[in-house]
Amino acid sequence: MATESLTDAEPIDADFEDAPWTHGSAEFDDVDIHYVEAGPSDGPIVVLLHGFPECWWTWHHQIPALAEAGFHVVAMDMRGANRSSKPASAGSYGPDHLAGDVLDLIEHFGGQSARIVGHDFGGLVAWHLGHVHSDAVERLAVLNSPHLSVYGHHLTTLAQLRRSWYVGYFQIPKIPEWGLARDDFAIFESIYDGTVDPDALTTDDVERLRRAFARPGTPTGVVNWYRGVGRWYARELFRARGVPEYPVDVPTLLCWGEDDEALVPALVADHHDWIGDLRVERFPEASHWVHFEEREAVTAALLDHL
Repeated sequence: MATESLTDAEPIDADFEDAPWTHGSAEFDDVDIHYVEAGPSDGPIVVLLHGFPECWWTWHHQIPALAEAGFHVVAMDMRGANRSSKPASAGSYGPDHLAGDVLDLIEHFGGQSARIVGHDFGGLVAWHLGHVHSDAVERLAVLNSPHLSVYGHHLTTLAQLRRSWYVGYFQIPKIPEWGLARDDFAIFESIYDGTVDPDALTTDDVERLRRAFARPGTPTGVVNWYRGVGRWYARELFRARGVPEYPVDVPTLLCWGEDDEALVPALVADHHDWIGDLRVERFPEASHWVHFEEREAVTAALLDHL
């Protein structure tokens, strides 16, 4: 399947006649952030943060249900991804920058705080918000993304270190972007093939995500998440002389697909050491893409928690 070249005027849901969301963008100091929103404008704000290598579309099953429940849902393209700005410097993708975009977006919609939901790398940003900006986070929900204190301790184990090889690979200049783009971004098929139930993540879903990833600058932008956060975390390790402590006191839901090729199941239990108010929902048969494979159960858990 050839990758269609999209312009900023052609969103990846252009074929929806009655899409349950609208597109918008917000201009901040150094970036423009693209988002879709749904639900009543005066409802409690819920910000949805996607992971690698995706965009706002990853939440298209959850957005309508959350909106129907009365939430003002905002699913953003994080900086570097899809239709949002892509700063050139890897230093512009540290957790403070990524979390700052979320805080700016909350303020853009007239709020002082919001409920935050993050998957994968978006979960890392959600954890950072819960630790550093707890006053702006009413409730937190994270899907298959480990708290960095937990992750740091598990990187000392061979089991998790072997699964995290790609984090080191993404620190290399230019080569990761070349690998991601080669053969018309064919890697998208290998990322999902064999790890996700094809009935849960359709060919159409993968094509939409691939088209968004193929936008100029996006491969470098999203790989820069790993470079920016990697450099920041290395400094944190040096400063703390070991794994830093990041306690989170916000009421938190952790949804975890246990058949995750990148993360060992043993990570889950240790989260109780760092989160004061934690509810865990395990999905033994689900992969890393739990919000696709267990969409109804995950959506119900989010509605109950949020």
